[in-house]
Amino acid sequence: MGKNYKDCQTMENIQQPGTKIILVRHGETEWNRLHRFQGLSDIPLNEKGNSQARSLALALKDEVITSIYSSPLKRAMETASHIGSFHSKTPLIKEPGLMEMDLGDFEGMEGRRWKEEHQDFRKAWEEKPATLSMPGGESLQDVQERAVATLMRISELYDSGSTLLICSHNFVIVSLLCFASGISLDRFREMRQDTAALNVMYTNGADFHVEKVNDRQHLCLNNQS
Repeated sequence: MGKNYKDCQTMENIQQPGTKIILVRHGETEWNRLHRFQGLSDIPLNEKGNSQARSLALALKDEVITSIYSSPLKRAMETASHIGSFHSKTPLIKEPGLMEMDLGDFEGMEGRRWKEEHQDFRKAWEEKPATLSMPGGESLQDVQERAVATLMRISELYDSGSTLLICSHNFVIVSLLCFASGISLDRFREMRQDTAALNVMYTNGADFHVEKVNDRQHLCLNNQS
């Protein structure tokens, strides 16, 4: 299956010219802590999540960021606002295309209960997840299509050499990283995303190069991972 990029690890390539895209996942919420499925529910950051977001903001304070784009959901906007506090002249723009996967009937369900009550779906999700739709919701492929379309539309607005920060959610980010890395969505787990993770890639037209995946060194330094 390949490598899993876990806490405080990075995937390094030679830096490429073009637009730099910094992808960050929001900090922890109570639903993250309780292992409840969190899609479109508008759950704010908890105390730990705010602390994680502040550490992430500190790690990015010296970046010259052209624009910040965020999912409109509270947990993402709050994380983006922490980052934006060090970039007062940088616009913070809400982007609906960056919202988390619609989990449909599974929204709010505890992970343990889901494993017990939906074993057939769980097996299918483990074996061939890319095109499997959540009952009443989206598939990973649906998420990737809208996320990539959003990324392409946004990146085309800026000159080469710009740095864009995108604050979003687990499935949106892994789908973008799979696209940029040229790997199947069925292997999305290789692009694991923990709360307040930082990812970096570069785009030059249709070419994408991934530099970092699931970097959480900023949290390890402050014992907040």
